Amino acid sequence: MNPHFCSKKGFGIIEILVATAVLGFLLVALNILQGSNRDSLLRIRARDGASVVAQELIDSLATLGMASVPATKGTPLALQRVRTWKGTPGLISHIMTVHYDVTIDVSDDSTYRSSERSVYDTLQHVYAKRLEVKVSWPFKSSTQSISMSGVIR
Repeated sequence: MNPHFCSKKGFGIIEILVATAVLGFLLVALNILQGSNRDSLLRIRARDGASVVAQELIDSLATLGMASVPATKGTPLALQRVRTWKGTPGLISHIMTVHYDVTIDVSDDSTYRSSERSVYDTLQHVYAKRLEVKVSWPFKSSTQSISMSGVIR
């Protein structure tokens, strides 16, 4: 046997450093993926929440009745709403809160007015009002928004 030939047992320092570096890169990549998943989930939930907020407002105003909703005459009604979700994209649970700014523009009565004439008088009747609901919210460094319209009778 050659005295200079010895069998290695265990790992050398170079192998350990390389394995640590590879695991470190994998952990960084997983962390970036986790953050990306959370951002995607928040973006999707925020858009869905905005649709729900807009539809709830249209339905609420329709329930009140057309006579209870005054025309805004170019000055939309401004409201704020907040929605919160608890989500688990990946291993960590997050509480996601979105603050919505809502504007509601109600059409002028003349848009949906009918006139009926008789021998004695001219009668005018408003039969509907159009609502334009715009919901906006901040996402990262931009402002996202959706618009939804509806007609109440």
